[in-house]
Amino acid sequence: MKIKLQNLGILKTAEFELGDLTIICGKNNTGKTYAVYTFYGFLKLWRNIISIEPLLKHSRELIDSGVIRIELEDFKKRIPELLQRACNRYSEILYKIFASSEKLFADSAFQLELDTSKIDISGEFKKTISSRKKDLIVCSKEENSSILEIAGLWEKGDEPIPASAIEQFINNILLDILFAPLFPDPFIASAERTGAAIFRKELDFARNRLLEEIGGMERDLDPFKLLDRVYGSYALPVKDNVDFTRNLENIAKKDSFIEKEYPHILTDFQDIIGGEYRVVRGELYYVPRKGRVKLTMDESSSAVRSLLDIGFYLKHMAQPGDMLIVDEPELNLHPENQRRVARLFARLVNIGIKVFITTHSDYIIKELNTLIMLKAGTNNSQKVMEKFGYADNELLLPQQVRVYSAGENLVKMADRKIKTKVIAFTPCDIDPSLGVEVKGFDDSIIEMNRIQEDILFGGDE
Repeated sequence: MKIKLQNLGILKTAEFELGDLTIICGKNNTGKTYAVYTFYGFLKLWRNIISIEPLLKHSRELIDSGVIRIELEDFKKRIPELLQRACNRYSEILYKIFASSEKLFADSAFQLELDTSKIDISGEFKKTISSRKKDLIVCSKEENSSILEIAGLWEKGDEPIPASAIEQFINNILLDILFAPLFPDPFIASAERTGAAIFRKELDFARNRLLEEIGGMERDLDPFKLLDRVYGSYALPVKDNVDFTRNLENIAKKDSFIEKEYPHILTDFQDIIGGEYRVVRGELYYVPRKGRVKLTMDESSSAVRSLLDIGFYLKHMAQPGDMLIVDEPELNLHPENQRRVARLFARLVNIGIKVFITTHSDYIIKELNTLIMLKAGTNNSQKVMEKFGYADNELLLPQQVRVYSAGENLVKMADRKIKTKVIAFTPCDIDPSLGVEVKGFDDSIIEMNRIQEDILFGGDE
């Protein structure tokens, strides 16, 4: 999956391809968060933006005959066209994702490219829509078949289902089959997560209003008006992050697949925070391993608050195929814990969760380099792993990782004949033997070393 952005705040152009682990590095004010928020917004809203039309004839045929058969290959061929239309629509509402002025995003553009040749519709599919304990419509597709069969189970005298409702149902089924496998379910930990952890009880965002609106929406409801009603004065990722934090007591009642299948990952996470999060009689606490004290979030360290959302997501929400998005995972963390978080991300990638981060942390990058280098293997790799406690399940192949550096680059813009220095993304080289080279980090380290050498030994005259 490749993302292309144009004129997004200070970011003039950006093109990045998603890997199992995607990283955007760079100085402050280079558009990293803008890019992440934009992509997150699309993952959250694609079902409302992608519309498969026309389907009214199918709904009328189902009402008249009671059964229809749809050739999915016909719709598969339309995926590029449907996706392009959706990207254009999304570009028009980007300002709503950021709860900002429409003028600021007037020239912004979002494009998403997919390799449609890899879209697989061969799997078995079944879905039923029911009302009052009675099945109304049944959809089914046999394995290795491209024919979707939809049958109406209503009887003579039943209250008729509106053609528009059936049309919406067929649209959703096609989205499930054609697009849902392409887009991971996202979870975001925004850079504002630390403050949200402290004031979560005081912040009163309507965390489920969007879902409630969508659930009750009619076919002819304009999604743009829906966005106007639902979004307030905060960017969608921040709002979703706050809503998640406010609902932790209910979230704690669920178990993720990590809790069930990979509990050792949660044990390692507890080692990072030095304790665990607990919900006791509807109240959230942090319980350090040493001592019997229970601390509220405002009594806990900033590191504990910074990792709160990630901890609850991993234990209670995570599912295979998800995408975990973390803006600046290094927030409030000691270098040792920054390294351990990097290893945690690698382990998540290796159990099927995609990870997308922005970072200023040279420690995170260097630790990921170590995991790539150990995977490549040398005569010393096994000894190093045993000596420093590395495990096979946290090593990374270079092809799993995509790294981009945000900063000033010479780029030829579409409306200009010569290259111009603008804020853009540049892909970083990943060498199996050396890891990732992030020039911005290395330049700063080299300059600091040169300054200290001059202090000690005197500079060139």
